Order: sequence, then C-alpha cells, then structure tokens
Amino acid sequence: MKKWLVALAGVLLTFTLAGCGNSTVATTSGGKVTESAYYDSLKKTSSGTSILQQMILNKVLEKEYGKDVSDKEVTKQYDTYKAQYGSSFSSVLSQNSMTKTSFKAELRSNLLLKAAVKDYSDLSTSAVNKQWEAYQPTITVQRIQVAKESDAKDIIKQLDEQKTAKKLTDKFTALAKEKSTDTTSASTGGTLSPFNNTDTTLTAEFKKAAFDLKQGKYTTTPVKTASGYDVILSVKNAGKGKKADHTSDLKEQIVTETMADSTKLQKIVGKVLKKGNVSIKDKDLKDVLSSYLSSSSSSSK
Repeated sequence: MKKWLVALAGVLLTFTLAGCGNSTVATTSGGKVTESAYYDSLKKTSSGTSILQQMILNKVLEKEYGKDVSDKEVTKQYDTYKAQYGSSFSSVLSQNSMTKTSFKAELRSNLLLKAAVKDYSDLSTSAVNKQWEAYQPTITVQRIQVAKESDAKDIIKQLDEQKTAKKLTDKFTALAKEKSTDTTSASTGGTLSPFNNTDTTLTAEFKKAAFDLKQGKYTTTPVKTASGYDVILSVKNAGKGKKADHTSDLKEQIVTETMADSTKLQKIVGKVLKKGNVSIKDKDLKDVLSSYLSSSSSSSK
C-alpha cells in the first residue's frame, strides 16, 4: 500500500483538480515553465499520484471526521514529539523538509485517518474479548544486550550479588552503559521507551520475557533473540489486571493494530473514499483511486 502520509511539503503544491492555467511558475533563459506544463508533467509521476491521493483523502476525511479531531489533540501529539526530540526537534523538521505548521497538518491527517479506522473497526464484545487474550499493559524495562551467552550469564551473576533494590538498579545501569551492544539504549542505562503488546519493534522473545517479569525483577537466564542475548530488568509493570478495567485500552489497541495492517487499512480507505463520492475530472487520472475502490468493493462482497 502506498504510504498515505506523504511529506506535507508535497501537499503544498499549488495545482488543482480543475486544471491549471498558464500562469508562470518559473522563468529561464530558455523560456518559462507554466502551471499547466508543470501539472501535466507531475501527474505522470508516482509522487504526483501519491500527492493527489493524499489530497483527495484529506478532503473526504475532513468532511466526515473533522469534528472528531480537535486542535487540542493535534497540539498534544505535537508537544509529545517536540519533547521526544528536545533541542534537535527543529533540525529534524528541517531535514524532512517540514515546518511546524506542515508537521501539525500531517499529525491532523493521521488523526483523521485514525478516526475513520475506529469508525470502521469491529469493536464488539467478542472482538474486545479476543484482544484481551493478547493484551499486555504498557511496561518499562532496562536491557543489556550482548553477543555471547557467556557474557549474559556473567552479567546475571554480577546482578545476583546485589543485596538491595537500589544497588541492583545502579549496577544494572552501569553494566548497560559499559557492556550493552544496543548503543541507543546503552546511553540511557539500558532504559527502553515504554511498550505494550502492540509494539512491533521488539522481538516476540524479548517481549514475552519482559511481560513475564514482575516489577523489580530481572531475567535469571539469558534471553536469546536474533540480535544476541538480553538481560532484562523490569522497571514498571502493574500487571494485566482485570479485563473490565482495560476496555478502552483494548479498543485502542484494535484500532492501532488496524492502522499498522496495510491490507485492512487499504480496505477502510477504499470505503471512506467510496462514501466521499469522489469524481475525477481529469481523464488522465481517472484510475488514480482504482486500487482502493476495488479493494473496498471486494471487501463488501
């Protein structure tokens, strides 16, 4: 599936579906480049097609779900990213050819799409019950990753010698900085970003071992993964608890997993576009949405 969230710098292009005039985009010693010439050239490229698809989708989503996405919600997500990147936030935006305004526009597009996914997702009692089977609450852990099993066993032996929780934490942090081959987390003493069962960046073996640990405990045997061997310390794990206490979380997970499933997402986008009564006026672009509309028809049948 084509990535729907194309760079907003591209979306800011000034062509329209109704067709462009002969206004001049640029002049050169060899002649001028007009809007119509630029449009005719752009629409034949994959980038142009993706941009047009995104612009159409955004129009439909805004009409159907605009009232469900507040400026406050967009700002909250924006502030989260800003805090995550800290002093490098502006440079990260610049490297991706984005401004604060265009980034907020992209976040809004994503929230609109999420609202549509929620609208078309199965959030019934049976679906929630099924999600509960795989559910794990958000936890925080520290990790030490090494290449050899013997190194992991040596680390565990050193941890076994610590007599208090504070000494254990301090020792684990020091060993992570000194020995972990995961350079990203090593700089923070092995601490990973909080995650739950919907995480797709960590291996299944690692997540299972982490979820099984009670808060304050560490793995007493090395955890083998494709990257080597891990020793894991549970920093925060409140436990799974009761299903009734996590209904909203379970529904949120269903939506999140659907957003990450390209096949399901494509079908939903197709349904949204079909409901939007889109009419392509440029005959050269009449099939620009065909793959999405056809997947929607197949899904309905």
